[in-house]
Formats: sequence, C-alpha cells, structure tokens
Amino acid sequence: MIAKLALLSASIAALLCVAAGTGRADDAILIGHLADFSGGTADVGKPFAQGVVDTFAWVDKNGGIAGKRVKADTTDYGYQVPRAVTLYKKWSGEKVPAIVGWGTADTEALTSFVAQDQIPYISGSYSAALTDPTGKSGKAKAAPYNFFYGPSYSDSLRAMLTWAAEDWKQKGKAGKPKFVHMGANHPYPNAPKEAGEAIAKELGFEVLPPVQFAFTPADYTPQCLTLKSTGANYAYLGNTAGSNIAVLKACKTAGVDVQFLGNVWGMDENAARAAGDAANGVVFPLRTAVAWGGDAPGMATLKEISKQSDPSGEAYRPVHYLAGVCSAMVLKEAMAWAAANGGVTGPNVKQGFYQKKDWVPAGMEGVCVPSTWTADDHRPTTSVALYRSKVSGPTDAPLPDLVKNGTVSLEKVTTVDLPRKPDWMGW
Repeated sequence: MIAKLALLSASIAALLCVAAGTGRADDAILIGHLADFSGGTADVGKPFAQGVVDTFAWVDKNGGIAGKRVKADTTDYGYQVPRAVTLYKKWSGEKVPAIVGWGTADTEALTSFVAQDQIPYISGSYSAALTDPTGKSGKAKAAPYNFFYGPSYSDSLRAMLTWAAEDWKQKGKAGKPKFVHMGANHPYPNAPKEAGEAIAKELGFEVLPPVQFAFTPADYTPQCLTLKSTGANYAYLGNTAGSNIAVLKACKTAGVDVQFLGNVWGMDENAARAAGDAANGVVFPLRTAVAWGGDAPGMATLKEISKQSDPSGEAYRPVHYLAGVCSAMVLKEAMAWAAANGGVTGPNVKQGFYQKKDWVPAGMEGVCVPSTWTADDHRPTTSVALYRSKVSGPTDAPLPDLVKNGTVSLEKVTTVDLPRKPDWMGW
C-alpha cells in the first residue's frame, strides 16, 4: 500500500510540474470545488456538491465575505485522480485561499502538495489519515492543511461496532458475533478497515475475511452467498450507495440474515427508496443533527440556501446535501475570520479553523453538529450519531411523498461518544 502511494505521489509530482496555472480575472474570492457528477461516486457526489454550490451562491448573494464576492469554481473530475491533479494545479496557480475537495484517493494523494502550497483543503473524504496535522501519531503523514466536517470513517466504524457489540448482548445471543468488512479494494472503502477490524477484535468479535464488491451496481449474488455461508452477523458496507443498493437487494433475495452497517456515503433517503425493503434496518452514521425537514432553528437558513437551486422550495434534500452545506458554511466562517485578521490567504484561513470550540456556523443551529479543530488534532468530532433506515411499504412514489407519509424514514438509534485517543488519530 505504501509503495503504491509513493508511486502515486511521484506521478502526481510529475503532473504538477507540467500543468499550467491561470490568473484570476477579478478580485472576487475564488475557491476551488472538486465535484464528482459523473464518476464512480456520483450518486452521493451530486447532492453533496449541490449543497456546496448552493451555500456559496447564498453567501455571495448575502454580502459575500467581508464585502467581497465569492465564487466557487465547481468542476466535475469524474472521480479520477489525474483530473484532480490538473485542477489542483490550476487552482494553486490562481492562488485560491481554499479548496473543497472530494474523494479519498485524490485527497490523500494531494496532502503533501496542499501543505507545501498552504491551501486549506476541506474534503468529502473523512479518511482518518487526514486528521493528524503534525504527523506525531506515526500512523499517517502530516496533513496540516486537510480538514473535513463530521466524524472520520474510522471513528464512525468504531462507533457502529461499539453499538453492535451492545446490540449482540441485548439480543441475548450466544458465542462471538462475526464481523466482515465489505467494499471495493480502493482507498476509500479501505480507509477504516484496519481500525475497524482492530476494535472488533477488542470488543470480542470474530473478524472474517473481507468480501469485495465493485463501486458499480452489478449482480452481487456470489458475494451474498459467501456472506451467508460464513454466518456473518454484522457487515460493514464501505462503498457508496449505488453499489450498496445492489448488494442489499441481492442479499435480501438470497435470504442473508445480517445486520448491515453503512458508512456515511453508503445509505441515505434515495438509497432507501431505491433498495426498498432490502434497506430496512441498515444502521449508519449521520453527520448532521437532523435530516431535511427536521425540527431545528437552522432549518430556516438551510431552506433559504436550498432555494438557490430550487426556487420553488419543493425539493427534498438528502443527508449528503446537508453535509455539503455544513462543510461549506464552516469554510465560509474560517475565511471570514481570515478576512478580519490579515486577509483571506491560505495560512490565515487555516488559522480560522482553530478559532472556535464546539463550532456551529451562525444560522445553522441544530443542523450542523459542533466541531472543534486544533493545531494538534484535526478530528472535528469523536461523537457519532447512529441512525437506522426504515422502509415500511412500497417505494415506487416520489421521495418527498414517501418521506411525508413515513414510508421512508431515518430513525435515531443512539449517539456513541468515543474517547479522543491519541493513538487513534491518523488511523
């Protein structure tokens, strides 16, 4: 794995040397925004990116940052690392003060470059490898300019396994519960694999060999039959919703009796609708304090932001949209602090992330969960809210109707407050 990353970094370095940057045409604050609208994670990339786009459109419309206009250069890179590198070089040449990134492979590959160029990079990847700003943990290379909103993939899986161990006891089951990690052989689904398997063993699980399946939807009956034959009790789905839906359906047909645990990108309201009753009962982490339409003061602001792309106000926004909004709002406030403290430059924006404890962006109360970043620890939270997808009937109606009549819903299970262990940082 280390050798592969070294080769990837070398390739990126070569590409960065030949790619050309361009100048900015006006004095507006320009930020880069890497989005997946057409690649392997587009199913969840689209709503997250839309949340980012709408937020900065709303910010620009409502005074910008320190009176300056704000422009997000939103570009589809198709979940391809070489395209991400080319776009990064463009934005670094334009001296952007921040970038909203996306995938784990590209984010991790660019970590050293954003540090060198001093450009804060708030990603859609929640890989724990991005959480150690100094490298002192020895688990990952220093990532001083990487940020994300929400619990890391590793902490989310630790929380779900902590819940699963208690769930097993409460059900009065005998023997050791069996746990299996499922997903593509790729940096994103693999990011929490070692951390998850380690805590599973500590909690008394029998850890089974991983079961691989691709990012693209396909017939995953063989994987489900493997799952059934192993007697797995808890299975982590490491991919995004599109391929997870195919697994859930195939396993339902195959009669697999397992408690599925989804990562933050692995389940949402659209996925529950698409998978139907096969999605009923999937437990997964929610990065926001409520889902769309929830009872929170910040829902009013959220709906105004949503109107930037849906003036009618009729659209239902899935959980990933809300996470995109919260990520963008945090970045907006870090840039606002920078504007008042020396100017909107990368190093100043980075310092802006350290200014608040239990930080909820203004106007987003009850929507965005409190976050704290420090110069020594970029884990924004180690508190993980777990929800269960509920599907109680046919799902062939529009999603807003299904949510309104309660056919599709997200049910709070618990919140797991993990210890902020130093040896878990970066891993």
